[in-house]
Amino acid sequence: MHKRRLPGRRPLLLAVGAGATVAALAAGMTSAFAATVFTDDFNDGNTSGWSKSGGTWTVDGSGVLNQSNAGSSLARQFAGQTSWTNYTVQARVRPVSFGSSSALVGLAARSSSSTKMYRLALLGSGRAELQAVNGSSITAIGSASLGIGTGSWYTLRIETSGSTIRGFVNGTQIAAGSNSLVGAGRIGLVTAYASGGFDDVAVDSSGSGTPTTPPPTTPGPTNPPPAGWPTPTSSQKVDATIPVSGTFDGGLKRYYGIGDGGQSESQDPMFELAAGATLRNVIIGAPAGDGVHCEGNCTLINVWWEDVGEDAATFRGGTTYTVDGGGARSASDKVFQHNGSGTVHIKNFRVENAGKLYRACGNCSTSYQRHVVIDNVVVRDTDAIAGINTNWGDTARFSRITIVGDPDRDTSICVKYRGVPKGSEPVEIGEGADGINCLYAPSDITYQ
Repeated sequence: MHKRRLPGRRPLLLAVGAGATVAALAAGMTSAFAATVFTDDFNDGNTSGWSKSGGTWTVDGSGVLNQSNAGSSLARQFAGQTSWTNYTVQARVRPVSFGSSSALVGLAARSSSSTKMYRLALLGSGRAELQAVNGSSITAIGSASLGIGTGSWYTLRIETSGSTIRGFVNGTQIAAGSNSLVGAGRIGLVTAYASGGFDDVAVDSSGSGTPTTPPPTTPGPTNPPPAGWPTPTSSQKVDATIPVSGTFDGGLKRYYGIGDGGQSESQDPMFELAAGATLRNVIIGAPAGDGVHCEGNCTLINVWWEDVGEDAATFRGGTTYTVDGGGARSASDKVFQHNGSGTVHIKNFRVENAGKLYRACGNCSTSYQRHVVIDNVVVRDTDAIAGINTNWGDTARFSRITIVGDPDRDTSICVKYRGVPKGSEPVEIGEGADGINCLYAPSDITYQ
């Protein structure tokens, strides 16, 4: 079998709804795995859902929230719930001007009041510092000299889990420590004697640095992956994306005709599924454009890709996605691309002649913790089954995997990457079971 080592992911913009979106949660925001509970990309042009304290705040035409009063001693925008405890908050932050070396532009978590919070600050001195802030008393949990400058975007992330607080800049941890100043509170965007821009704010409901994984799958009496590829009942050329809400049953008709069959990022999808939609009994022929887009939770049942173009399916929004039955072949890069948050379940599926079956996005604009559960899948002539980003807490769980025609065992089960900010390329850092991110035993993999 010929091994192809492919890039982790091309840059893609995460699709999220315009304006702030908040999901109701039980107090404490605990869950079996990370779920996105708040997002705001400011594309609606306003700060609905935020409360202002100081400063001059406006949303510009490109959907960036700007604080322009560099003379303000403290300018803040707060969102979320005061009861939030363990969570991860992330935002893209761009310093525009610093009034001094101690001036700052930053991100806040667990803001119990306008002056009590944990803060990840980009300082005029060029350092990034994770701080416990209690009025005028500021305790540095840790810091790093990063050469912070004006005009550049930085992805900031704060993880809170009990008394453990961690700070990340551009996917790299710069500080971590134990601090019990505040146990719950809102998120915040902050400047002090500085001006700056903010975008792509997201909150996940697990702040733990150790991945909180979905429970192990319990193999049930499911159907085995099909032994062969189905014969289409008929064929239909498609000239524009087919929107799906509810359930679309194609009766095993072949749909084809979008795009050029290549890897161009500008191609439209064949099907676009609204939140909660189901696509079933469909054969997607070539050219297939960008396959299927799921804008929220979705289910794909007995869907077949005869010749994957850009991607077979991209999971863009929502928290739970299911692929049950079907198959895909001839994917030079990957079959399933996971850009949103939550968990993808792939079962009773077959993949042939592909780069990867699954890839968690390694450089999307929002760095979610993502999970995949793969069960009862047949793999042939495929370089890797899954690629995940361990620095973001991604996990991949495997059971009942059958690899065909690989006597040298060249197929990688689980490839690990270091996720990076949008515009950079993820770095491969290893592969194989580790009991933390890549979860499987030798008995879960069968070679034929």
